[in-house]
Amino acid sequence: MEEPLIPVVPMSHTAHIRSHRKPRRSASTIAMRAGVAGGVLSTLAVAGASGAANAAEPVTQTLELPTLTGDVAAQVAQSAAATQQAAANYELQAERDAAASAAAKEAKKDLAEAKQKAEAKKKAEEARRAAAEAAATRSSERTTLSASASASASTGVSAPASGSVGTVIAFLKAQVGDAYVMGATGPNAWDCSSLVQAAFRQVGVDLPRVSQDQSMQGTDIPLSSIQVGDILYWGGKGSAYHVGVYIGNGQYLDAANPSKGVVIQDLSGYPASGAVRVL
Repeated sequence: MEEPLIPVVPMSHTAHIRSHRKPRRSASTIAMRAGVAGGVLSTLAVAGASGAANAAEPVTQTLELPTLTGDVAAQVAQSAAATQQAAANYELQAERDAAASAAAKEAKKDLAEAKQKAEAKKKAEEARRAAAEAAATRSSERTTLSASASASASTGVSAPASGSVGTVIAFLKAQVGDAYVMGATGPNAWDCSSLVQAAFRQVGVDLPRVSQDQSMQGTDIPLSSIQVGDILYWGGKGSAYHVGVYIGNGQYLDAANPSKGVVIQDLSGYPASGAVRVL
């Protein structure tokens, strides 16, 4: 066999100079450098792995964000629901408070009205009793006056008058003899209606001025049931042309006419058309 040819590498022209020769690497140096290189590579591998891990962290956090965000959203929704419920509760409580306040005001108003009605009813009852008592008193006075008038007619002695009806009769009798003047209102001259008006004014009864209106006052009384103090009228009710006052014993007192003046007359001579009672 032929031996392989070994190529001949020409030497550098400086190879014979020692200072220009490249030092040969020993095995230990190569090993050391290999170890160092291995260590560096290991370090780089670790660093690379660490960097990869560090680079992966944001990805991991990003993947977890939806879970965290979902939890926060749930908490926010729960808080909003709680806030809304609290607001609804406050609104409901406010409505209840307003309703209670309105009910209290209404109850207070009803109570005040009930008290007013009770007071009005009480006053009306008192007025009714007073009116009944006054009516009984007037009836008694009329009876007394009628009896006294009858006694006076038989004996010729004037009987004293008392009470409200008596005051009216006493005033009328005090005017007997005064003149009759149409439209006159006293104190020394009268017409029929002004004399009746003035007489009842003595006891606080305010009658209209003219005969027609005076015939519309008070309560209608049948002529068969007239009593002392009743107002007599001649003509139609509401259109009367003359008035006077019954004084008992079939007599009445009036401002008759210009020729008679204020006089006492018998009903039998000039019967009245009707009567009203204001006392």
